[in-house]
Amino acid sequence: MKYTEKISNQLNDLLEKTYDAEKGYKLAADKVEVPAVKQFLNDKVKQRNMFGHELKAEIREFGELPDKGGSVKGDLHRTWMNLTSTLTGNETERILEEVERGEKATLERYDEILGNKENVLPPSTEQLLRNQRNAIQAALNTSKMYEQVVS
Repeated sequence: MKYTEKISNQLNDLLEKTYDAEKGYKLAADKVEVPAVKQFLNDKVKQRNMFGHELKAEIREFGELPDKGGSVKGDLHRTWMNLTSTLTGNETERILEEVERGEKATLERYDEILGNKENVLPPSTEQLLRNQRNAIQAALNTSKMYEQVVS
């Protein structure tokens, strides 16, 4: 496998997770009634849309084609969010827990790619991934804060 193909495959994996997160945040924002939490979730929808555009541009820089959709695992996670939010008493708290679960999984993937010593990422790609990873960590921290407030 060519270097550029290997890196673009990893970026496409992150792009798929970004699509999933954007859809998940949209679903969560539609279900939450607390205005501050709803605004936070809607801001994350926009952020993930921007992340997707950045990743697609980076993949194209490697001469590869970006993926166009989310994953089956992401679809199942959103279905689970739908189901559990209807069964639990504090819908906002449960939705934030699911947001956190998804964000932790995404962070793990970013950390795998950034921490892999075999990956020699171009500086622009590495900086893009670090910036996105840090924004995801900040979103996770904010989500935890909101969860404590609503519980």
